[in-house]
Amino acid sequence: NNMSLQVKGKLKLKGEALAVSDRFRKREFILTDDSIQYPQHITFQLTQDKCSLIDNINPGDEMTVSFN
Repeated sequence: NNMSLQVKGKLKLKGEALAVSDRFRKREFILTDDSIQYPQHITFQLTQDKCSLIDNINPGDEMTVSFN
């Protein structure tokens, strides 16, 4: 099933890219989904070359995240 899901929200927090090993990098960020009655904070993880995708997004900025 290749169905991609999307969630819109505001960037709450973004971490630094971390080198887990010589060949693996990861970066976590937290999105606040306030489209529902009780806002939820959702943690996402970017890996490898995707770590730079949020370089130009700042806390408080609106964004849409697509994920599998």
